[in-house]
Amino acid sequence: MTQAQLNPQSFKIQLKGRRAILSFAGIILATIIMVRKAYKPVETGDDTTTATAPASEVEAPSCFSDGLPLPQVMVFDLDYTLWPFWVDTHVTGPLKPTKDGLVVKDRYNDSYGFYPDVAAILVAIKEKNLTLCAASRTQAPELAREMLSYLHVPTSPSSSSSPKALSVFDELEIYPGDKKTHFSRIHKRTNIPYEEMLFFDDESRNKNVETLGVVMKLVRDGVSRKEVDAGVKLWRERNHRMKKED
Repeated sequence: MTQAQLNPQSFKIQLKGRRAILSFAGIILATIIMVRKAYKPVETGDDTTTATAPASEVEAPSCFSDGLPLPQVMVFDLDYTLWPFWVDTHVTGPLKPTKDGLVVKDRYNDSYGFYPDVAAILVAIKEKNLTLCAASRTQAPELAREMLSYLHVPTSPSSSSSPKALSVFDELEIYPGDKKTHFSRIHKRTNIPYEEMLFFDDESRNKNVETLGVVMKLVRDGVSRKEVDAGVKLWRERNHRMKKED
């Protein structure tokens, strides 16, 4: 005689328990599959291999030649503002420079460079004798600085002595933390009012710097000459500087 025949009630309870366990296990397995399908590891594809064009080949933002006031300080975030990647996520050191300095290679030989209009923008800022700064909250500040030390800012296709990006910036604030801290240090060292600062960044949360008096232009697809023109226009409107000044 089987166990089910001897004690049918007990057998039914055991069977229900097993079914419940199997059902619960099925739910867990389905959840794991869903999570694994949803998770996509960081890939270093073609979207990180852009390189800036020489400044002479890209038209500079029109705001630098329209005769209207300009902010004394122009500040740029790094990740997804000057270059199309997170330096603390996509890039793996050690880094290797390339001959022309347009891109940098990482440990896995992946290439990283600036957005196409960056050289023209940075060169135009320096030609106007404005203060150029970088403000980044990256978790890999040393890697970011190394990247800037290897990437060049080409002025022309034939130029053999393009400056390294690190030397172009007047102030570098690259470390984790609130961007307001970055700007307070820029203000302290330059003694330039916050109202004379224009900031380009891809994260909305960093708009908190505007409580200091800084104007921030949100960029979503990297900085470009059009974004710079739009940012300067925003700064002029906020500060009522839409007319030529003597």
